[in-house]
Order: sequence, then C-alpha cells, then structure tokens
Amino acid sequence: MENKGLLFIPDISGFTRFVNETEIDHSRIIIQELLEILINANKIGLEISEIEGDAILFYRSGNSPRVEDIYRQVEQMFCDFHRHIVAYEHRRFCQCEACKSAINLTLKVITHYGEFTDYQVRNFRKLIGKDIIVAHQLLKNDIPQHEYWLVTQNLLPENPPESLPQWMEWNTSTKQTESGDVPFKYTQLSQLKKDIRPESLPDINLPSKAKVISVSREYEAGIITLFHGAGNYGYRNRWQEGVETVEELHHILPRLGVKCRFVFEKGEQIVYASSYSFHPEKIQFSETNETERSVTCFTLEKIAKGRTKLTIDYYINKGLFTQFLFNFQKKKKLASFNKSLDNLGPLVKSLNIPSQAIYD
Repeated sequence: MENKGLLFIPDISGFTRFVNETEIDHSRIIIQELLEILINANKIGLEISEIEGDAILFYRSGNSPRVEDIYRQVEQMFCDFHRHIVAYEHRRFCQCEACKSAINLTLKVITHYGEFTDYQVRNFRKLIGKDIIVAHQLLKNDIPQHEYWLVTQNLLPENPPESLPQWMEWNTSTKQTESGDVPFKYTQLSQLKKDIRPESLPDINLPSKAKVISVSREYEAGIITLFHGAGNYGYRNRWQEGVETVEELHHILPRLGVKCRFVFEKGEQIVYASSYSFHPEKIQFSETNETERSVTCFTLEKIAKGRTKLTIDYYINKGLFTQFLFNFQKKKKLASFNKSLDNLGPLVKSLNIPSQAIYD
C-alpha cells in the first residue's frame, strides 16, 4: 500500500571531490560528524530511511508540514552544518588537505511531496516508489552554486508565503525525468551564513601562572613529523614519562577543547587542548589540566631542513604557597620532562608522515 509523505534530502556538496582528492580517513570522520549534526538538527519528526554517503534520505508520512515549518527545518540544518564547519576551521590541529578543505563543503536541501511505500530488511526500512526516484534525480540539476533549498511544485504551488524571510530570491525551473517534467522553485541559502560567527576560543590565561620548568631538544625531523609525534595523544604513552595509557574522551579529530584522560601508575588526570597556532616555521599548542592548576605549552620551531626544535614550558598557578610546594618536587619533575624528550627521539624516527615534506 502506498503512502504519501514529505521527502527531505540534505546533501553535502563537494563530497566526491573531497574524498577523491584528500586523505580518506580524515574526510570520512569529517563527513560522519556533519551527518550526525544534520540528524541531531531534526526538529519536525523526520524519519531516516537511509544514509547515502554524502546525503540523508529523511521522510515523514502523512500530510506535509507547512512550508514555513519546512523552511525552519532547512534553516536549522543549514546553520548547524555551517556553524560546525566554522568551529572546526578555527579549532582544528590537522593540516592535511581533508581538514583544510572542510571549510569549503556546502549543503543543499531537496524537498518533495509524493507517493512511496516501504519494506523491512532486518532493522532497516527502505523506501521505494517513483517519487523516491524523482527526489534523487532532483539532486542532479543545473542550479548555480550548491547552497540552496529546492522545493517541488506539489509543496509550493503558488508564490512563496510572505512569512518566509524577505531576502529569499526565488527562481523557477523544471527537471526532466523519466516520469515527466517536475517543476520546482529554489532559493540560495548563503545569506544565512552571514550571521554565523566563530566560537570564542579558550583562554589559557598565562599571566595568572608562573613558568616553573622549561626544557628544549632538537630533533632530526620535519616540523610536521615532530608535531604528530609530540601532539598526537595516541603516541603519548610511548614517550611521556609515567604515562601508561591515554583515553580520548572525545572520539573526534584533534582540535581545541578535546579532552583526554591520562592514566599514570598512581592515578589519572584529565587535560584538554587549550590553545593552538600554526605557521610552517613555528607550531605552538598547549594542554591545560582540567582543574586549571597547570598548563603545559609546546613550541616547535623549524631550525633547518629536516631539523626542528621542541620547547616544553610548564606553568602553575601563581602564589607563594603554591610555588613553594612545587619546589619540593621540581627536581623530579624536571628529570621527568628531560627523560620524556629523550624518549621522543626514537618515536619520531619511526614515524612516516608524507605531508610533512611540503614544510621541510
């Protein structure tokens, strides 16, 4: 038995080029995060039929929601999508092509009302019907740019209601399909990005802290290779003295704010990535104890081709009593930092980071 309902497809434009030309692992994670953002933005009771690589086939059986309500859903998804991309661009650590290109991804949304039916395969519900085909064919069109909302005539037969934003400029077109011509209207959504601003970055507030340890070492390695060795939490137990394991509390690509649990022989500590800046000749990043009592700052400086200097500065809260207590363990702490820098050398030699060559 066929049902009628709303078909709603948000599609991430640029996905094919993104995957074909960049690092597969990172592009996969970025797209996965963005698809989850779209799913979490569902506010009008849409159900998921399937995830189709770079797009999601949502549907809602029954009478169509008002066009104004559909727009609010489009707006929510579009803004959440771009808010996430902007945040990642300002917080990301990675300099691979996938991560640098994420800011260029765009979103278009196809909405169509039609007939379809479904069938069950284990836990999956699949939709079939001519209007499912039509909705997918509408993804392939000649609309310039790739940040638009497309609405077929059976959803918007007349002029758009006045309750929609006044900045919308509507265009009319037709898609030729095997089922006949499908009239539709579309409007660009780029205007919505103008109100999206980067989130405030964490403030490590170094003026409130005292530098109590500073150690340096030079390594026969490119700056990107050394950055991967020193900054990647997955390697930390292989070189940082006393660290047995590191558990990432956020299973996402490294960025500002990401938290990790460091497990030591006699306890554990949660730290978060609190600052980061990148230049081909100099990379700086820091980690702050969750209690805000200490900050560890890492500075990588290119000395020559294939040679990089790493400096680690350790800060604690200012205060006569705090600094007095630290003096009792300073010698042991300093030895631990120096030992860690010694351990880092063999690890860095074992790494093979292809992208580091462009910074040598």
